[in-house]
Amino acid sequence: MRMLKKILLGAAIVAVLLAAVGLALPSHFEVYRTTRIDAPPARVFALVDAPREWKRWTVWNRRDPAMKIAYGGPERGVNASWSWQSATEGNGSMTFVAIEPGRKMSYRLEFPDFGMTSIGVVLVEPEGSGSKVTWTNEGELGMNPVNRYFGLFMDRMVGPDFEAGLANLKALAEQPG
Repeated sequence: MRMLKKILLGAAIVAVLLAAVGLALPSHFEVYRTTRIDAPPARVFALVDAPREWKRWTVWNRRDPAMKIAYGGPERGVNASWSWQSATEGNGSMTFVAIEPGRKMSYRLEFPDFGMTSIGVVLVEPEGSGSKVTWTNEGELGMNPVNRYFGLFMDRMVGPDFEAGLANLKALAEQPG
């Protein structure tokens, strides 16, 4: 019986320490990637400010061909949106919240299963005869210590998807025609 009490006390101390450390971790995360595309900004931006175009270059829907996608709002620009349901990639939605035509698109990304919302930006800038594209996503993880531990790995988890998506965007924008 004494041994069981010691084990339970030890487990409780470890749980409290893990929670305390989790609360001390940053509550903010940011992921960003940049690439150069040999295409004019207008061609690149046309693939960014319309939700139906994202399906052509992002990687999430490629990992789950059975993903159910629904589109809402206008075809492109502010309030254009898409939502998805996926057994492997989770459920979520993206709504375009601000547009600087030909240059910058801001969006709100929501994952209701995780109670998580983030804000992202795709910035397209002229660079020489092509474009420099920067894709960012950032958000707050709240007071949940588990989410804050999750935030430590956000760049390693999401960054490769951004890199692959930007590579797909580059290949698509650089196609002749």
